[in-house]
Amino acid sequence: MANANRPTGLSPVSIFGVPYAGQGNIYSIASNYGSAVAIGDPVKSTGTASADGYAGVQLAAAGDAIRGVVVGLGRSPNVLANWANLDTTVMPASPGVTYYALVADDPNLVFEVQAAAAAAADVGANADLVAGSNNGFVSGYTLSSSTGSATAQCRILGLVNRPDNEFGTYAKVLVKINEHELSSATGV
Repeated sequence: MANANRPTGLSPVSIFGVPYAGQGNIYSIASNYGSAVAIGDPVKSTGTASADGYAGVQLAAAGDAIRGVVVGLGRSPNVLANWANLDTTVMPASPGVTYYALVADDPNLVFEVQAAAAAAADVGANADLVAGSNNGFVSGYTLSSSTGSATAQCRILGLVNRPDNEFGTYAKVLVKINEHELSSATGV
């Protein structure tokens, strides 16, 4: 059976084999940031902060060190304290107000992501993330099918083991972020 082409960005799965339980930290996204941000998007630090002191983030591009992955969005940092109160899944471009993102930023997290294509020989290889348009609900980021680089954003750990998934085009794979901001001594 062919894999469905349904990118959803990165979804946290586990930390050291323990299922992900919604942990994250709150970051700000500037009111004049010119790109839409969705749940599942990888973000990097901006080196700035909001007026209320939350460190700023923006979308990470291929080759950027990654701070983490957006798992919640809201127009108030307090809205993120209760998952039932999340008021959006996509922040529009240049929203005119500061947004806040709950970011899964532990460098030991394992994520599920759709690859452009993946084979058994790709397990253990590195690949960069590729930006894609969100569908109005979740991220459009995927994993590049170009592997073998000694340095790339993610390490492919294996295939997601589900009946509707197999190696090939649009395979869902498990990855760990190689180029994580919190695993490096280099600042932003």
